[in-house]
Amino acid sequence: MSTIDIVVPFWGDPELLKLTVESVRAQRDRDWRLVVIDDCYPDESVPRYFEAIDDPRVTYVRNEVNLGITENYRAAIRLATATHLTILGCDDLLLPNYIEVVRRTVAAVPDADVIQPGVQVIDEHGAVVMPLVDRVKQGLLAPRRKDGIAVLRAERMATSLIRGDWLYWPSLTFRTDTLRRVDFREGLPIIQDLALLMDVAFEGGTLAYNPELAFSYRRHGGSASQKTLLDGSRFRDERAYYRQARRLASGKGWTRTARTARLRAMSRLHGVAELPGVIRRGTGAGIQSTIAHIFAL
Repeated sequence: MSTIDIVVPFWGDPELLKLTVESVRAQRDRDWRLVVIDDCYPDESVPRYFEAIDDPRVTYVRNEVNLGITENYRAAIRLATATHLTILGCDDLLLPNYIEVVRRTVAAVPDADVIQPGVQVIDEHGAVVMPLVDRVKQGLLAPRRKDGIAVLRAERMATSLIRGDWLYWPSLTFRTDTLRRVDFREGLPIIQDLALLMDVAFEGGTLAYNPELAFSYRRHGGSASQKTLLDGSRFRDERAYYRQARRLASGKGWTRTARTARLRAMSRLHGVAELPGVIRRGTGAGIQSTIAHIFAL
């Protein structure tokens, strides 16, 4: 397997970005290339930090104008030159064995379009935590294997993900050609990652899950995803996509996927779990959207 490209679309905390970059540079397998795409973040310390890095594998580029998250993801895909690409979050951390785990997984499942390594969750201070959402993801939704790698293809992959998205987007490694062929859907900025992964499945793609721990995913209490729960936009987007996924699955004759998308049991339970917090801190629109998400067909 050739060099793995790691591209970091950056807009956020410069100090956390530095930790992310150092986690890449600490990889035991040194055959990687890192590109950081600065989406015009207003902090001059960022370019100075990269000027001081003497490593030909590390490249820093700054957009001429702010592109926003989806277009910065597309820019990351355009910049990739390797067969496999990781679009790493600018505050997440690779554990030192990440590249090794990905390489072993690709060797075991050469046709994998998407690779999910084992993930631990950390808070804004770097402490390992396990919120309810992650206990559900890792304990109930992720495929269970006593040993080895779980492989999900086409309808099985789609059904698993539409039951509940147990993947961690910044930790995924993709076949670069797959990301060039399957684009992000417009109009779904909040759940664009799930929509893209479902489109990979609808095309007959393959997901390989290697549970060996190799990644730290940072979960913030004040993250953008939390804000979209409070204003109602998260669940509005989610309901719209589940309806779309049901139509796509029905069109392919994937009855189990379509039925799972119609029931969206885990998605409704997510609404139940979030409702008390939305009532305490959200807007009227957020409360209405969450209640609709729980009960609407």
